[in-house]
Amino acid sequence: MTALMPFKDAIQHIKNALPLATLTERVSLDHALGRILSQDIVSHIDVPPAANSAMDGFAVRSRDLQDTATLSVSQRIAAGNAPTPLTPSTCARIFTGAEIPAGADAVVMQENTKQQNDQITFLQAVKPNDNIRPAGQDIAKGAQVLAAGKRLSAIDIGVLASIGLTCVDVFTPLKVGVLTTGDELQQPGQPLTAGQIYNSNGPLIESLVISAGHQVSLRRHAMDSVEATQTALKELSDCSDIIISSGGVSVGEEDHVKATIEQNGQLHLWKIAIKPGKPLVFAKVFDTPLLGLPGNPSSTLVTFHLFARLALAKAAGESLNLPKALRVKCDFSRKGNKSRDEFLRVHVNNGVATPHVQQSSGALLAASQTDGYLHVPAEHNISPNSEFDFYPFNSF
Repeated sequence: MTALMPFKDAIQHIKNALPLATLTERVSLDHALGRILSQDIVSHIDVPPAANSAMDGFAVRSRDLQDTATLSVSQRIAAGNAPTPLTPSTCARIFTGAEIPAGADAVVMQENTKQQNDQITFLQAVKPNDNIRPAGQDIAKGAQVLAAGKRLSAIDIGVLASIGLTCVDVFTPLKVGVLTTGDELQQPGQPLTAGQIYNSNGPLIESLVISAGHQVSLRRHAMDSVEATQTALKELSDCSDIIISSGGVSVGEEDHVKATIEQNGQLHLWKIAIKPGKPLVFAKVFDTPLLGLPGNPSSTLVTFHLFARLALAKAAGESLNLPKALRVKCDFSRKGNKSRDEFLRVHVNNGVATPHVQQSSGALLAASQTDGYLHVPAEHNISPNSEFDFYPFNSF
């Protein structure tokens, strides 16, 4: 009997064994959203480049206010205008974001002053550096801003623009082939015959691949035969960086994906100590990496979230780990599995987890009606108020 690989060991094994499959290209910032950086980004400027005012008010030498509370205005500085050095024993009218004039070391907000003509009376004591944003406060020249492997968000695009960049080097998009298998699967929109169900895994996996930021190169369905499985896998391997399949990886007589791999590639990993989702394959077939997910829809979803998502990220050049887990309490009792980590679909309300009534590996609706996975390690029983890790669906 093949030993089951522990959950976290399987994740590390896949990440270590999967090669980086992509090339790089340079794109403009307006086409960089969602792309993965291929190089570290180091700032060549300070942001802001010069000290500026955090308030609308008056720029002063703090020492000029030690003997007097009233100063005359010697210049007006708006954001975007270059100031002149501050004349001693005067103040400068200054606005938020405007550069601090040489000689000034503080800004007094206008609410703490009284103005009569060009004479400004200061109502509160002032200290050096009050209300001044120093040069490099946000980003210092020479600092690493973003690391290679970062998938660029809208915020990241703004940061890159703030240091003056117009384009960045990124990995080319990952091309993912999708394979579903099984005589029992019928395409949605077609009539069902006896023994058939609709193919939900194909649209599910394709949508998961796209939502993870990758491209689907081709989607195929193979009937339960060695010939059909080999033909589909060869076709997918010719146009894909990596293949994600569902079904055909268990031990049944009609499970042909694993057999095709053994005849045309190399099997690296089979069977993970999790529930649902034990029969998971990591392999190479026709010289293309393949992650074979179980065929039951909930098992497909769980194993994509926990394994395929990370495998695709690694192949695409992205630095990615499991989402940060939240600790939640339970309001129920359940006997733990002796040998496998369980991922229960649960509702969470005010930090308390309640399981969906349906935990079958073939039931997909439960995931649509719950908030995420409760991770129950092997040999752990659940009792009211016991605490476990929770992974929200929206964190994947």
